[in-house]
Amino acid sequence: MAPDIIDVHAHVVFETLNGTAGVHGPEAGVDKSGSPFFRIGKYTMTPISYQDTVFTDLKLRLSHLDRLGIGIQALSPNPLTFFHGIEPLIAADFCQRHNQLMAQSVAEAPNRLVGLAALPMQDVSAACNELQRSVGTLGLKGAMIGTDFPQGFACPSLDPLYRKLVDLDVPLFIHASSTDGSGGLKDDRLTLHNFSLSLGYAQEEALAVAQILLGGVLDRHPTIDICISHGGGTVAFLAEKIDQLAQVDPAVSEGVRQNGFVHELQKLWFDTHVKGEVAAAALRHYAAGDKLVLGTNLGGFDTPDALASDASRLSANAKKLLRLP
Repeated sequence: MAPDIIDVHAHVVFETLNGTAGVHGPEAGVDKSGSPFFRIGKYTMTPISYQDTVFTDLKLRLSHLDRLGIGIQALSPNPLTFFHGIEPLIAADFCQRHNQLMAQSVAEAPNRLVGLAALPMQDVSAACNELQRSVGTLGLKGAMIGTDFPQGFACPSLDPLYRKLVDLDVPLFIHASSTDGSGGLKDDRLTLHNFSLSLGYAQEEALAVAQILLGGVLDRHPTIDICISHGGGTVAFLAEKIDQLAQVDPAVSEGVRQNGFVHELQKLWFDTHVKGEVAAAALRHYAAGDKLVLGTNLGGFDTPDALASDASRLSANAKKLLRLP
């Protein structure tokens, strides 16, 4: 185990939260065919089981960290349970319960784990309050939200949350989400072949980046640190096309208007959890080298067998992003 290696992309599942979001679940079980499933609202993923995996077993997680040589891991919410589309009061209660459990979990291995908070994005005021509690009282290191809320990242209604992140001096992590926690997939065509995890996630992440940069979030909050999962999806492949279109877009942000989309892209953070040499090279070509951080999605189908060759350098960046001593 290398104490200097930091992994920022790892999710945790709290089984005691099953059934705490009312009709929306979460619900885990076995269907009539014998396949394990996990349900959120009207969306069911199968076959999937979190029981006795790194998502739920802390001892097993730590053993895998040792195997991979990871010293510190940032735990974040399960993307399936962001719940940004359910009733605000239920979402706020779920996030409070989740973040309390997150704080308790990282306290069991404080030298190995740090935690990120879940936020009820359908109520920005409640999200601000929960961020304040999670950081100030529970000791979490920031927050992770999904891409499944209707107003989008550039909406001025989110400015109070962005200001709160800056005031508390903590980062915001953004991870793609398949569902808003109430309905099913946004696009039924993603149902087949696990497209929601490949095409769907990549589209959501690239759209988040485009909204943030073109919509002026960094113009209004220049010191905020935002990190997007999976290298920002397809944004590295589309960067020059978006840059070209931005030149004839009268509604584009002042930062992009003056500097270009490709330049502004280097103001965001990205984790390097992408698949393949081409994707990795494209991300490293367009993103700022000092704003790339290591991600593994530990326990997922795409967990790497070994860490990237530049894991130590990426971890030095992560130390700054997470404000670790």
